Amino acid sequence: LYAYKGWRLRSPLIEIDEDEDVSHISEAEFDDLCHQIQSHLNAWLNSSQFLPIDRQLRTHLVPTDEIRLVISATDRALLRLPWRLWQFFQDYSRSELALSLPDFTHSVKVNAPQKEKINILAILGNRQGINIDQDKLFLEQLPDTKLTLLVEPNIEQFSKQLWEQNWDMLFFAGHSSSRGQGQLQINGTDSLTIAQLRYGLQRAIAHGLKLAIFNSCDGLGLAWDLADLQIPQVIVMREPVPDRVAQAFLKHFLAAFSSGQPLYLAVRQAREQLQALEAEFPCATWLPIICQNPAEVPQVWQDWKSERVEDQHRTQSQIKPSVPAIGWRQLLFGSLLMTGVLLGLRSLGFLELLELWSFDRLMTLRPREAPDDRFLIVTIDEADIQMQDPARRRGSLSDTTLSQLLEKLQQARVIGLDIYRDFAVSAAVPKLVGQMRQPKLLMVCKSVSGEEDPTGIAPPPEAAVEQVGFSDFLADDDGVLRRHLLLLTPAPDSPCQAAYAFNMQLVFSYLSQLGIAASFTDAGNLQIQKVVFERLQNHTGGYHAIDARGNQILLNYRSLPSPEAIAPQVPLRQVLKGEVSPTQIKDRIVLIGVTAQGRDNWATPYGSERSTQATGVFLQAQMASQIISAVLDARPVLWVWSLGTEGLWIWGWTLGGAVLVRWGRSPLYQGLLAAGGLGLLTGASLLLLLQGGWVPLIPAGLGSMAASGIVIYRSIKR
Repeated sequence: LYAYKGWRLRSPLIEIDEDEDVSHISEAEFDDLCHQIQSHLNAWLNSSQFLPIDRQLRTHLVPTDEIRLVISATDRALLRLPWRLWQFFQDYSRSELALSLPDFTHSVKVNAPQKEKINILAILGNRQGINIDQDKLFLEQLPDTKLTLLVEPNIEQFSKQLWEQNWDMLFFAGHSSSRGQGQLQINGTDSLTIAQLRYGLQRAIAHGLKLAIFNSCDGLGLAWDLADLQIPQVIVMREPVPDRVAQAFLKHFLAAFSSGQPLYLAVRQAREQLQALEAEFPCATWLPIICQNPAEVPQVWQDWKSERVEDQHRTQSQIKPSVPAIGWRQLLFGSLLMTGVLLGLRSLGFLELLELWSFDRLMTLRPREAPDDRFLIVTIDEADIQMQDPARRRGSLSDTTLSQLLEKLQQARVIGLDIYRDFAVSAAVPKLVGQMRQPKLLMVCKSVSGEEDPTGIAPPPEAAVEQVGFSDFLADDDGVLRRHLLLLTPAPDSPCQAAYAFNMQLVFSYLSQLGIAASFTDAGNLQIQKVVFERLQNHTGGYHAIDARGNQILLNYRSLPSPEAIAPQVPLRQVLKGEVSPTQIKDRIVLIGVTAQGRDNWATPYGSERSTQATGVFLQAQMASQIISAVLDARPVLWVWSLGTEGLWIWGWTLGGAVLVRWGRSPLYQGLLAAGGLGLLTGASLLLLLQGGWVPLIPAGLGSMAASGIVIYRSIKR
């Protein structure tokens, strides 16, 4: 260290006392000496006497931890050793060194008003031979600060400022030394010691002074004198410092600290950036050092603006013990316990409505798909109904109109009549009997459904068994249609004995004309070519204890502005007038259904209000399109994970939320990290849904929020 003072730099900017007994060595000798110091220091720290300490540190710490390592010693000569050359600091890149004297306690604090800006008192002392204008410029550029500058003040001016305001940071630039005790040259003629400012500094510390920076030479003596006053942190230069090194350190430190970096990491970052100057100023990275009061917790820049200091005299025995940070074992055990609670609540059905709600929201967030042009929907609205002869019309479609319509649709590959006709064809239209018996025409009936529909609706008398499918839908308890009923076992007394859904009859007819047949697996799942449609169980995904009778799958709506945009549509009157091109009909699945308001409307994930509900004929198209698109276009079929995999997913996000928030160094940042974690979870759930996966978003989100909240609460209590 004495050799450092004596080494003659190419730029004579290091302040050295004339009466100091130092040795003048060459650059090569100095460089060799630095390497020897590093080698001998690490050899000592790797010795058997010190090895248990090193092992304990590495056992309880991980390289990604932010580590504040404070070295305390009675012998101040030990504190002057270049401890940061220890290999530990190379292995733990987020660690930084601080020094401390063994006698410390909390400083006396009094009430201070909440501040909107950070108060900085900057003393620009004797500038003979050095340039301190750059220091002034760096301080003036700091955000959210109130800067008070004293340029070469006298002792009275300096002391007056310490008494009159509440300061967060004290800064000094100029000449200083540690001969006997620390001295500051505050102007061209006057020097003072910390003892001469003792009462003013005690007052400043009690009113919130948290950091003192002495950007001047040989500042350890100043730090030790301030340590007696229990100041939280001091940053000094441990040896004489070149002007450019001091300026560069201040610039980098203030930039890092004011942008949100913790104080220790900001010092390390600024110190390591000095390496660029070591070709001209060797060992520049050795000079800056933190002197820490271990009884005080370092804060971040943003905390200074909102801090309130308690009005009480505190000693070490009077301080309420802080709540310790949550350890890794606690995080692991707590996340497992929380996951178990969530799985229990989920199995009892308490989360079902929330999960279905989140499923609906994700469905509406998917990117838009194109309508399915394999379909054409002939709509029958109120105007179409009223244009027919009321004397001949039964229901929404007279026999004459139906016959004319079927004549116009001869080029269709499949025709689906989604209109109930439980009556025979009128004798006045005998042609319709033959038209209704053509194999490509499929019709509907309605199964008996308990108290909701104890009678059901029979199929048209002219229809063959293979031409009929049931029209029944299964809405959830909230009235929203999310499930697709493929087949069921009809009740013996039901007038509708169709085993397959009307939409599935459309699918089977269309695919059979392409040479594609359907089958069932041993587990009872529908399989068409390589696509298997896994049937729902009583507990599937977010569902709890649903009626899973028959063969049901999740309905993967085509992502469109509305479920009714599933396919091209034409009104009945345009078809009858010949205003529809034959190419719009040829080889398509043509569905005929009533769309008059108030008839056959259903709530969907896209809306449950009357104005947003979808008519049954469009939902029949959605269901048929889902199956055909999966087989022919490889469009995803909705699936869910096993209960075990869902449990791992929930636990992973619960633990991950706590771990993510644990990295935050203030409640504000922790809250932002928690919100970011929820955003990431939602994005991941949406991406999986695009692949067909319905994953537990709500349970995982609740677990993440609960775990994050506990970590934030513990952080606040600390």
